[in-house]
Amino acid sequence: MLGWFKKKFSKNDETVAQVENTETSQVSKNSPDDAVVVTSPPKKQQQPESPESIGQNDTPDEASGMESMFQRLSSRLNKTKESLVYRMDSLFLGKKEIDADLFDELEEILITADLGVNTTMELLDDARKRVKRGSLSDPKELKAILKDKLRSFVMESDQPAELVMPESGPFVIMVVGVNGVGKTTTIGKITKKFKRAGQSVLLVAADTFRAAAVAQLKIWGERNDVPVVHQDEGTDPSAVAFDAMDLAIAEKYDVVIVDTAGRLHTQVNLMEELKKIKRVIGKRLAEAPHEILLVLDATTGQNAVSQAKLFNEAVGITGLALTKLDGTAKGGIVACICRELAIPIRFIGIGEQIDDLRDFNPDDFINALFGDETDEQ
Repeated sequence: MLGWFKKKFSKNDETVAQVENTETSQVSKNSPDDAVVVTSPPKKQQQPESPESIGQNDTPDEASGMESMFQRLSSRLNKTKESLVYRMDSLFLGKKEIDADLFDELEEILITADLGVNTTMELLDDARKRVKRGSLSDPKELKAILKDKLRSFVMESDQPAELVMPESGPFVIMVVGVNGVGKTTTIGKITKKFKRAGQSVLLVAADTFRAAAVAQLKIWGERNDVPVVHQDEGTDPSAVAFDAMDLAIAEKYDVVIVDTAGRLHTQVNLMEELKKIKRVIGKRLAEAPHEILLVLDATTGQNAVSQAKLFNEAVGITGLALTKLDGTAKGGIVACICRELAIPIRFIGIGEQIDDLRDFNPDDFINALFGDETDEQ
């Protein structure tokens, strides 16, 4: 069952006409010495082992099914459970009434788990109103109310979480984010998902500032048995993206994933470069990129919200991938992001292995966090 994207198209021979203007003409002729290079994976070569054990546990045992997947999610969220759920349990243990002191301690717990001030205040205001109305008096009931409210925050986005494929032409994903959040690794794992679903994938190395970035993407191309389009270091990233679109349309690839250079959300000139890449892709293929995926590091807490806001202002983010949730006690940032940004979370990273990039499911996340696998909906 492929819940993470919707396939709405059947391949045909129709391609989108090239849009000619000054900008695209300049981009596609970046330098007379620049040459598009497509690195294809070696033929008849076994997929190399990776430090992250790529290829291991790629197909979970059907007998273990969703139960083992839920348990893995629950265990990987343990640090957040310790900072949020277990501390709430300790706070409520033995309490006979809900008073001001309890609310003060609860506020500290919620903020420490990085739910953010605004999200925390909304949670507590709702609880206080219930107490005032007389509909809430038992501290043990408060946990269930907080859980339901957090679930409502996580489900607030009015956009579908699934990626929706276009009716014709390649589905183009542009991946953005600051340095060190795990963009390229996330791309490799998403590529694996598309390959499993039977889609042909083309990777595009539009991070032309670091030779190591191209090399890293090539490694993921080899592991996933997909080609990588790249050019020389220092080439205009828009030129790489433009030429890759030509190839993708001509060769009828299903999916194109564009890796961009990491940049701080405060670097205005580099954010302008992202806008240019987006424009150039759109001029080569109408309505592309179909997805602008922002990769965020969960360990950065509230700074991730600031990043999301500024990237969204610059290029219009359509989806989020939240990495390193297994390594932080700040998992409350998920609820904060969902509440403050109307952007769906597509994926969460809860470990190093290929299956640890999980399709984000609000119910699974909240139930795993609170340790209730059989929660009634």
